[in-house]
Amino acid sequence: MTRLALISPLALMACADPAQDQVSRFAPQYMGVETALLEGDLVQFGVRMSGARSVADLDDYAECAAAQYALIRGYGFARHLRTNVNEKGGVWAADAVYTISPSLPRGAKTIDAEVVVAHCAENGIPTV
Repeated sequence: MTRLALISPLALMACADPAQDQVSRFAPQYMGVETALLEGDLVQFGVRMSGARSVADLDDYAECAAAQYALIRGYGFARHLRTNVNEKGGVWAADAVYTISPSLPRGAKTIDAEVVVAHCAENGIPTV
């Protein structure tokens, strides 16, 4: 005699990973980047987005913009100096300042522009 096991769809849903569900629902809207060369190698990036899960998503967006900008200007590196973040009505805005340079700058928050731009492309984060 053959027995068939019936598995309830609700039982399968109970086994689902909540973190994976959170990732699958992440649907950001990137609302543009404003770039301003402040002085020499000092650059300000204003980014806006909705659907951010946390400030980290906004930081990633600003970093992607800074990395692409560095490459456009013929530089390979950037260093994060500061970011101010504001959220109003579900729209997140950041004002981030980076230095760009042809060689790896001193500091803890340095980025390799080519590596970061590739990461951004893989994750669907737009750049400048």
